[in-house]
Amino acid sequence: MSQESEHGKWTVSSSDESTEENDDDAEEPSTSSLSHSGHGKTSGSQCPCSEDRKVGHKRKASPVKYNYTSFPTGISPAKIQRTSQEGLGWCLSSSDEEPESESQPQHAQKEAVKEEKYSAPKKQPSCRFEDNELPVSQKPEKHYKVASEGQDTWDLLNGGNPFRFFVTKVKGIKSKYNSGALHMKDILSPLFGTLVSSAQFNYCIDVEWLIRQYPQEFRKKPLLIVHGEKRESKAELHAQARPYENVRLCQAKLDIAFGTHHAKMMLLLYEEGLRVVIHTSNLIDNDWDQKTQGIWLSPLYPRLPHGTTGSAGESVTNFKSDLIHYLMSYNSPSLKEWVDIIQEHDLSETRVYLLGSTPGRYQGNQKEKWGHLRLRKLLKEYTSAIPAQESWPVIGQFSSIGSMGADQSKWLCSEFRESLVTLGSSVKTLAKPDVPIHLIYPTVDNVRQSLEGYPAGGSLPYSIQTAQKQLWLHSYFHKWSAETSGRSHAMPHIKTYMRPSPDFQKIAWFLVTSANLSKAAWGALEKNGTQLMIRSYELGVLFLPSAFGLDTGYFHVKKKMFSGSNEPVASFPVPYDLPPEQYGSKDRPWIWNIPYTKAPDTHGNMWLPS
Repeated sequence: MSQESEHGKWTVSSSDESTEENDDDAEEPSTSSLSHSGHGKTSGSQCPCSEDRKVGHKRKASPVKYNYTSFPTGISPAKIQRTSQEGLGWCLSSSDEEPESESQPQHAQKEAVKEEKYSAPKKQPSCRFEDNELPVSQKPEKHYKVASEGQDTWDLLNGGNPFRFFVTKVKGIKSKYNSGALHMKDILSPLFGTLVSSAQFNYCIDVEWLIRQYPQEFRKKPLLIVHGEKRESKAELHAQARPYENVRLCQAKLDIAFGTHHAKMMLLLYEEGLRVVIHTSNLIDNDWDQKTQGIWLSPLYPRLPHGTTGSAGESVTNFKSDLIHYLMSYNSPSLKEWVDIIQEHDLSETRVYLLGSTPGRYQGNQKEKWGHLRLRKLLKEYTSAIPAQESWPVIGQFSSIGSMGADQSKWLCSEFRESLVTLGSSVKTLAKPDVPIHLIYPTVDNVRQSLEGYPAGGSLPYSIQTAQKQLWLHSYFHKWSAETSGRSHAMPHIKTYMRPSPDFQKIAWFLVTSANLSKAAWGALEKNGTQLMIRSYELGVLFLPSAFGLDTGYFHVKKKMFSGSNEPVASFPVPYDLPPEQYGSKDRPWIWNIPYTKAPDTHGNMWLPS
């Protein structure tokens, strides 16, 4: 089976297909152990994840420049390259973005695609590989405007953003589009609190880079890293952490095959209180540079009076008990310490609902605690029906795609859509097939014309093995466009889901999460619907109008994400353009393990398989 576009033909033989079960559930390939071309040395294993991740990271090792003498007629090389040659292009980090493929083929190493690497223009920041042999205290810092430098981050957090939803700063876009955004260093700034200890939950972790994000005065504070590494990758992570006496590691149990620890959260304990951060970025350099990422940053939670017990400090959204329940699911003594800390704080100001996934097979009332059935339960209990709601579409936006089955009835348009279209407790059965589904996933041209060029596709690991078995899915696809936030050329690693009105001026709810479009992340029903099976840890927050004092049943959508105070405070800052634009006849979804040689990216490179 094959498809052809202006970027080349893609096909696989039947012998290259992985099984449906494996495609469905393996989450993310490797981005570790990159050999940096042009410098003749290996940069080291900066983010030990899986062996397949290492394959993905090698894709950046051997750039192949496009031959402009054979440039297609009518396309100007200067036009192709102008996007980021003036101060935007720079060397890729050796600790690259997570490629998050739910479809991890059995022959992944044979089929691996090399990522292109481009030459840095003059006067650009140092490349990550140049830092590798320096002690952490001597390494050059990337120059980001952090708290109190160029913007008052304190005001940013405490005024004009009742949702506390942010995107990450992006290097190479207009400064006005970063004025309301956060970098990792902003989040860890002393302005946010005097740090006592912290916990970092994540999938891909570069310990050395992570330590450098903390202010100098906080770098020796106790740090717990919660991960899902096993075997060699676990040993690599331990080796990374060994130089830092303040760092402890906690391994999340992954007892179901192909599951990952994909949740991304920070717990920050201060002398002044506690803060929770739920986000979509890996703890690696590349994730915080030129990608679109999402962050929910909690208020500063004060400590409860000594001796307070019971449900004190709970929010109307039950966030405190849900967070404790999520942490207890790890069954870890290290996390029990954090449970006790959370118990001691007042989380009553929280207005979002926690929505997590944890590995397991759940029956009875346990089914509704996790995954898409948890979303279904929250939407049933805390939203209300809207007139003509069957015409309100559903949007899913993600950076990785698992196997959906032979057709839409297998999961996407059955159990998953049933959860997404729930509004209120009405027993009326909607004509669910009539509820439109819009899926946002970058096209080949989105990636090619991005700030990073083709290497951005290493973070969008939709494999040919999965894609060629579900061509039906591509009819649901819509392009990535984010003029509203200035991030059309910053490829998305954020994952969001929402229920907009037919005119896309309102939304009934909004979810930002680590969960991609996969059964591994959201769960799949088994045993005639009596059991929900989830493979991975995921975490997100759900915004519902009722929790923000709105009785209309919807938020208005903010017209420009970084516009001033001329819009209602209750307008939600959706970080990409609505309505989404459906793929045209020549558009193809980005497939990460096939070559693209017909046109160069913004740095003049091609994308070739190894």
